[in-house]
Amino acid sequence: MAGSGVICLLLVLVAVVVLPDGGFGYRRGWDPLIRSPVDLEEELDGQTGNGTRWAVLVAGSNGFGNYRHQADVCHAYQILKKGGLKDENIVVFMYDDIATSAMNPRPGVVINHPQGDDVYAGVPKDYTGEHVTVDNLFAVLLGDKNSVKGGSGKVIDSKPEDRIFLYYSDHGGPGVLGMPNMPYLVAKDLIEVFKKKHDMGTYKEMVVYLEACESGSIFEGMLPEDLNIYATTASGAEENSYGTYCPGMEPSPPPEYITCLGDLYSVAWMEDSETHNLKKESIEQQFKKVKERTSNYDTFNSGSHVMEYGSKDIKPEKVSLYLGFDPETVNLPANRISFNKKMDGVNQRDADLIFLWKRYKKSSETDRAELLQKITETMSHRAHLDTSVEMIGVLLFGPQNGRSIIHSSRGRGFPLVDDWECLKSTARLFEKHCGSLTQYGMKHMRAFANICNNLVEKETFEEACIATCGGKNIGSYANTGTYSV
Repeated sequence: MAGSGVICLLLVLVAVVVLPDGGFGYRRGWDPLIRSPVDLEEELDGQTGNGTRWAVLVAGSNGFGNYRHQADVCHAYQILKKGGLKDENIVVFMYDDIATSAMNPRPGVVINHPQGDDVYAGVPKDYTGEHVTVDNLFAVLLGDKNSVKGGSGKVIDSKPEDRIFLYYSDHGGPGVLGMPNMPYLVAKDLIEVFKKKHDMGTYKEMVVYLEACESGSIFEGMLPEDLNIYATTASGAEENSYGTYCPGMEPSPPPEYITCLGDLYSVAWMEDSETHNLKKESIEQQFKKVKERTSNYDTFNSGSHVMEYGSKDIKPEKVSLYLGFDPETVNLPANRISFNKKMDGVNQRDADLIFLWKRYKKSSETDRAELLQKITETMSHRAHLDTSVEMIGVLLFGPQNGRSIIHSSRGRGFPLVDDWECLKSTARLFEKHCGSLTQYGMKHMRAFANICNNLVEKETFEEACIATCGGKNIGSYANTGTYSV
């Protein structure tokens, strides 16, 4: 064979991912492969050329009861960092109050998986505390350094050939996403920022991963297909998303934790990213895997419908174009690893109740009375919000039609509301007379949207609010001049 050239036969071993929890996606290691030059050439196919990868990571909540949102964002940062993105190209929004919380059983450490390592170390503190705002987020996306207030001042200073990844994790409601500092983010405003960014010509393509209840409503009938933006959401426009790795559930966090560690959709895309070669896995492949896992394998038992919107022609592209590429995953398959175990979860809106109950169970006798009062106040205000919205519906549309009108849906392909300013003003009038919506009450934005869609006059709506809530003592939930939207 010496004179006629050599044909090398390379033995390829099958990569095996070791999952200590039996399949829930925490990567410990894998067997190395012997790679051929052809394999190496294929790995280069996913390069961005002259473009730069940018990322914006947003945790829209605060408080230890919402631990999972900041844990999600910290974990996402670690994936991007291992993928080769530089800190100068990653902008992180998080309140930054859970790592140092007195309730954190591992001070200075944040985990996103029951057997997970610390994901907090090294995370940039670009916009924290009072600087986690909608205005700062929009300024960052637009690359507007003059408009950011506080924080690091870092923005997405992208160029025409660059790609942008936006990931958001928090509570949501029809047409809105939470923020730790009000006002909340409204769908129409976000879409307008996307349009402005597109008109500026300062990116090639953008991928958005969105974790929140009713997160599909942010893009349903709203996100044009010609902005070169592809978005997936944890849930449809009319359903909840789910927290996971929660106390008392399977799989459960370490016993010293009294809060959920992550969100189902979020850990699905991140654990998928850590167990696949992202230069071989397409966005479409990841979408299908995440959709399957977030649905709890088509049972929808503590699971939701992952949705997609926008420019679908981005789907064949490799995930590495947005998340980068971790060299340690080079020998992992494109998308053949299955997370086939169902996971317990909790409606995001109820996760705070689990947290409060766990605190109550573990508290001393001296603290129990205060915690019991907090639980009672929380449940009472929830009931107040629900009954108030129902009564307003009856007063506006009559006892026969009130409930059906305020809970009605326009269906797929239609935006939540025609007049978004009406939606904002209606929500503010409700909060003025009936108290803060809270993270729980965001679900009633659909009722306010339907009131606007039925062209109810502002004065008529306010009269219904006063008749329903006037004179009620709503304590700490009374409005102090700060509104949700």
